[in-house]
This record gives sequence, C-alpha cells and structure tokens, in this order.
Amino acid sequence: MAGPTTAERGERHKQKSGPLRPSRPGWWPHRRMLIILLLLVVLTGGGSIWLLYGSPWLRVERVSVSGTRVLTQAQVREAAGVSIGSPLMSLDTDAIGARLRRKLPRIDSVEVVRSWPHGIGLRVTERVPVLMMASSGRFVEVDRDGVRFATVAHPLKGVPALEWALPPSGGPRRFGADRLVREAVLVTEAVPDAVARDIRSVKVRSYDSISLELSGGRTVMWGSGEKGEAKAVTLTALMKAAPDARHFDVSAPTSPASSGS
Repeated sequence: MAGPTTAERGERHKQKSGPLRPSRPGWWPHRRMLIILLLLVVLTGGGSIWLLYGSPWLRVERVSVSGTRVLTQAQVREAAGVSIGSPLMSLDTDAIGARLRRKLPRIDSVEVVRSWPHGIGLRVTERVPVLMMASSGRFVEVDRDGVRFATVAHPLKGVPALEWALPPSGGPRRFGADRLVREAVLVTEAVPDAVARDIRSVKVRSYDSISLELSGGRTVMWGSGEKGEAKAVTLTALMKAAPDARHFDVSAPTSPASSGS
C-alpha cells in the first residue's frame, strides 16, 4: 500500500505545528518611539550640562557683598577669591565661605548664594567686640564667644577693657587664659543694660573673682560668671535701694552688700 504523498505529509506537519503567528501589530513604532525618547533625554541632559558648565551665558560677572561694618567690600571680594568668568554651577559655596572665615577672622558667619544668571552674593555677619585686651601697645578685640579676632591700634569707644590682676599662683595656670576670658565675657553679657553702659573695665583676679569698674569710681564685685541672671536682678535692686553707694557686691546674690557714699 502506497504511503502518504509529500503534500499530505506537509499538511500533517502544519496541523501539528499550528498556524504561523503574525508579528505583533505596532511593535516597531513603539520601539522607535522609545529610542527617540531616550535620544531626547540624552540630548537634553547633555545640553543642560553644557549650558551650566560650558556655555558663555551662566558665568560670574559680578560679586556683591552686604553686611560689612568694619571690613570693606573690596577686602571681602579679594578674600573670597571668586574668579570673574567662572561657571556659576562650578563654584563651591561652602569652600568660599570657609576661605572667607579663615582669611578674615572678623567674619563670624557668611552666606554664599548664587544669583542667577550672572552673580554671586556674599552676605557677611561680622563679629562684634564686647571687650578689649591691651597687648604690646595695641588692643585685641574679643567677641561674645570669647574669640579674639582682631588687633587695632586704639581702644574702641564704648567697649570695656579687660584687665588682668592675677595672683602668681592662680589665673591661667589653673584655668587657662581662654577660660578666664570666656568668664569675663559671661559677666559682661549678664550685666543689666543700664549698668553695662557705664562699664569702663572688667578686672579678672581669678575664676570666681571678677569685678566691674564703672563710671564715677563705682565698682561691682560680681564673682564668677555663674548665676548671671540672679546677680543682674540683685544688682538692679541694690542700686535702687542704695543710689549713693560706691561699691556693690553681688558675688553671692542671696547676700548682697553695698558700701561707700
């Protein structure tokens, strides 16, 4: 008996393997759109990078300075070291701020901001002296944190002098000069405003023996920088109760004393 013909064998093979699957409609257009989108992302990213770093447009043309009181704007610009023509985006604002504080100790804080499209702003806060220390014929400014930040030729009007009257066995060798300076600052900051205007000098004999020399020959024994608020309240009351007294002692605020007339 004759076997199946070639045509019959082909038909059987088609039945086993099933019909041919047509390609998915729209597959190539979707793929092409994805490629186009990826190219757009790459081109946009590259263009943005070029615009920020390589273009001639977003570059430094001016450096503005604000907040200076003693320093000049030229001094701040020079210390900042910002090159005209530098890409704004490439500037390290933290590094600029650190450089300013290092080169100009008078600066307490500084905010460095980009002012698009062509500027850099330097907003400076200078240290304010609360005490003056005599040193080799000159005067060192001390701020409210006890930082000695500048030396000037003449004492500043309205800023009390810090005077040392340390015994040979005490003082810096026991507490350290920086610690004693901070204590003197604490005292100065705690004194009532009405009294602070009259302070001529702050005399440090030891950590817990700090006194104030006021105008008119009056003195205040303050003690240490501790319990400053209580001492301020006590001193105000004591001065009202004894307006003609010349010497006041609030080193123990619960047992104040006044004397002289």
